[in-house]
Amino acid sequence: MVKWPVQKKRFTGLWRIGFLLGVVLFVGGLPFPVAGQAQLSEGEPFQGAVVCMPDGRQKPPQGECLLAGPAAYQALLAAQGISLPLRPLPARPVDPALANVPYLYGRVHIPNAPVYGSLKDAEKAARKRAVRRMEVGPRGLTYVSYQDQAVVDGKRFYMVAPGNWMTANEVSRITPAYFRGLEFFATPSHDFGWILETVQPQTAPGRGQTGASGRALYRYEVVQIYSQRDVDGETWYLIGPDQWIPERVVGRVMVNPTPPDGVENGRWIEVNLYEQTLSVYEDGQLRFATLVSTGVEPFWTRPGLFQIYARLETETMRGVFEADRSDYYYLEDVPWTMYFDEARALHGAYWHNGFGYPRSHGCVNMALADAHWVFNWAGEGDWVYVWDPSGHTPTDPDTYSSGGA
Repeated sequence: MVKWPVQKKRFTGLWRIGFLLGVVLFVGGLPFPVAGQAQLSEGEPFQGAVVCMPDGRQKPPQGECLLAGPAAYQALLAAQGISLPLRPLPARPVDPALANVPYLYGRVHIPNAPVYGSLKDAEKAARKRAVRRMEVGPRGLTYVSYQDQAVVDGKRFYMVAPGNWMTANEVSRITPAYFRGLEFFATPSHDFGWILETVQPQTAPGRGQTGASGRALYRYEVVQIYSQRDVDGETWYLIGPDQWIPERVVGRVMVNPTPPDGVENGRWIEVNLYEQTLSVYEDGQLRFATLVSTGVEPFWTRPGLFQIYARLETETMRGVFEADRSDYYYLEDVPWTMYFDEARALHGAYWHNGFGYPRSHGCVNMALADAHWVFNWAGEGDWVYVWDPSGHTPTDPDTYSSGGA
C-alpha cells in the first residue's frame, strides 16, 4: 500500500512556497508611493496598472505606469545625480614613466655630516679631510641626490657630487611616493576627489550613524561626489548609492572649466588651497588633476593670478625663515620646477608623501610623475590661479615673504 502522507506533505510544502512567491510578486508590484508622487485614491482598482521599467522609460506603450519598486529607487538616485550603472571618470592615471628621474635621493640625518673629497677618505672616515659639511635643521629637511654608490667591506657609500662621497652612517636612502594624479580625455559631469584617510562609508550622513555601506576606502582611492548634505555643522558627501563620507577625508576637485578673470587664452592651472588639489584646464576642458601640498601657516601659498616666469628641469632649493634656523631646508635636484610667484613654484617633491595636506614654505608640491606632466604641458607665461574657497588664507600682500619650497 502506497504511503501517501509523505507525498502529501511534500506537495503541501511546494504549494506553500508557490503561495508565498505569489504574494511577494503581487506586493512588489503595488504602487508604494515615493517622494513627489501622488497615491492612488482609495478604492481605485489596480486592473491594467503597469509598473515603470527601471531603465529610464516612464511610460509603457499605452497609458501611465506606476513609479514603484526598482524604478522608484532609480528615480531617487537620479534626483541625487546618480545613474546606474555607475559611470567611471573619463580619465586614466598619469603614465608612471613620468616619475623617472636620473637621480637617487637620500636624507641626511646627522648634523654637520661630512662630505669627503674621495671614496678613500670616506672609507677611512677621515672627518678632518671633509671638503664640506651638511647643515641639518631640527626638522631634518636636508636631502641629497646621488648618481653612484659603492660597497666596501660591507659598508655603503654614496657619491653625492663628482668625486664627493658620504657614508651610509649619515645618509638614509629614500624612495619617492608613488602617488599619481589623473589625465582626463573629457570633462567629468561630477566633482571627484581622493580619499585622504581610511574611512567606512555610511548609509546616511551624520555622526553617530551606525549603518555601514560597502567596503572601507583607503588613502588615495578616487571617489566621485554626487551630492552633499550638511548635518550638525559638518558636510557629508554622497559617493555612491547609500554611501556617505565626511568632507574632511576627501581632497575634492571642484570641476569648473570657466576661466578665472584675467585668463584670456583658455589655458590655466588652478590650485585650490582648501582642498589641496591642482587642476589643469585647456579650451574649456579639464585636462589633468591631482593632490598637492601647499604652504603651511605662516608660509601660506599666496592667493592670486600669476604667470609662470621660469622653468627648470632640476633645481637645488635651500632656505631659512626663522632666526634660530629651526626651519632650515636643503633640497638637491628638485625636479620639474616652474616658478610663478617670486620664490614660489610648482615642482616635484620626493621627500614626503603628504599630498592632500599643507607641507611647504609656499611652493606647490606634487608627486614626481604629476610635476613632470604639468611641466610638459605648461610653458612660460601660462597662468596659475591660486584661491581658497574657504576664505581662510590671508590675501594681504604684506603678509607674505618671497616664499620657498
